[in-house]
Amino acid sequence: MNNLHSGLLYSLTGVTALASMSSCASQKKTEEQKPFNIVYIMTDDHTAQMMSCYDKRYMETPNLDRIANDGVRFTNSFVANSLSGPSRACMITGKHSCANKFYDNTTCVFDSSQQTFPKLLQKAGYQTALVGKWHLESLPTGFNYWEIVPGQGDYYNPRFITMQNDTIEKQGYLTNLITDMSIDWMENQRDKDKPFCILIHHKAIHRNWLPELKYLNEYEDKTFTMPDNFYDDYEGRPAAAAQEMSIFKDMDIMYDTKMLDMNKDSRLKSAYLNFIGRLTPEERKQYDDFYAPIIKEFYQKNPQGKELADWKFQRYMRDYAKVVKTLDDNVGRVLDYLKEKNLLDNTLVVYTSDQGFYMGEHGWFDKRFMYEESMRTPLIMRLPKGFDRKGDITEMVQNIDYAPTFLELAGVPVPEDIHGVSLLPLLKGEHPQNWRNALYYHFYEYPAEHMVKRHYGVRTDRYKLIHFYNDIDMWELYDLQSDPMEMHNLYGQAEYEPVVKELKEELLKLQEQYNDPVRFSPDRDKE
Repeated sequence: MNNLHSGLLYSLTGVTALASMSSCASQKKTEEQKPFNIVYIMTDDHTAQMMSCYDKRYMETPNLDRIANDGVRFTNSFVANSLSGPSRACMITGKHSCANKFYDNTTCVFDSSQQTFPKLLQKAGYQTALVGKWHLESLPTGFNYWEIVPGQGDYYNPRFITMQNDTIEKQGYLTNLITDMSIDWMENQRDKDKPFCILIHHKAIHRNWLPELKYLNEYEDKTFTMPDNFYDDYEGRPAAAAQEMSIFKDMDIMYDTKMLDMNKDSRLKSAYLNFIGRLTPEERKQYDDFYAPIIKEFYQKNPQGKELADWKFQRYMRDYAKVVKTLDDNVGRVLDYLKEKNLLDNTLVVYTSDQGFYMGEHGWFDKRFMYEESMRTPLIMRLPKGFDRKGDITEMVQNIDYAPTFLELAGVPVPEDIHGVSLLPLLKGEHPQNWRNALYYHFYEYPAEHMVKRHYGVRTDRYKLIHFYNDIDMWELYDLQSDPMEMHNLYGQAEYEPVVKELKEELLKLQEQYNDPVRFSPDRDKE
């Protein structure tokens, strides 16, 4: 072989080798840059007190704990408006209610033409899906597939609205059905050559806490510990005193605690009959057989006063826990599916609720107030491969942050008009020096169910300042370090005037930043 031919052969061999190496590197790079999937599981009114990865007093949630144990748990996660529809609008747009314009559940219809993170993901090539609760009055947009429950939905043999705008009925328990449909979409309906984002949105754990029939007997032998402030007298807090969400006074004896007596009446009796009227005759017999002896004993004893309040609390806690138990089962089913299909390494799994809930704190059920149990929401994530952060994340985050997080994870530019900030730096183990030090909150729905006054406020790591307005003009200040149960309103005390001044400045700054037209006037308040 002559030198020219030998050199040419060597060169060609080198080029081939280099090309092969380049091809492998390119393939490896492509594999490394494959977009992450997003499985976003959200429940309704599930509070951190009823998740054992946050609070072990009441019940065990082993499958939810799997997410926290394998990933991260946010210990300071909050919402911007503690009400189902508005909270969902904040989440899907990444904006406060003043910008997405869905203020409350009673007067608003979500403008489906506005920018949402599913639409932006869809434009970037993602397959997007929504199954379960939507609760924004208009039909969903920005999804390749959706099937939603009308309004709040039904626990038993529920109805669904399809993409063809047909309403159909399915047999079964709603939480199980939503999971069935979600797994079916991931397995059989999506384009598997594309990354996906699915929103699995449950009705659970919403009032009136109707359990899956197989769990009717669960927790019946358990006595739940009553919160220390169950018998709150609301001293110095007239807005708290004016609410209608008391377990003792406002929890309906038939609708909420299931003590049905056809010879008696209650405000929500007809609604309750409609709910359980969805059961088949065989299911209804099983349901009635369980409740019959409890109903008989209740009306025989006819508890009053504190005895009735205690009894209602126990029934509420048991029913709530039963609904959580089925939810936890179904979170496990989703995790098992992702593991079986080798999707966990490339998927961000998020579990949260649309807000927190009162489990007897201040004597209440429901949410709405800016107080901790309502504003605070659970948030746990199982991270895809490449994100090594595990354990607790203590920075203050809010549900307006989910949209920019999902977009940045997908490599999609985050629009400048989004109010939230991406959580990706925190998921990477970073602790940004410029992370927010205050959160803004605004609740608008009054007068309405539960009669919680309109209010807005600011929360820092230590203090919370709330202004109740509209038909009332009252301020409340809490030192969360010395008074975590928010029982002592410090507003007006001379020694806290510097704190109030600083918090009002921060509050006004946030109202201006988010362009909330409902602002307080420093001049009027004589700072």
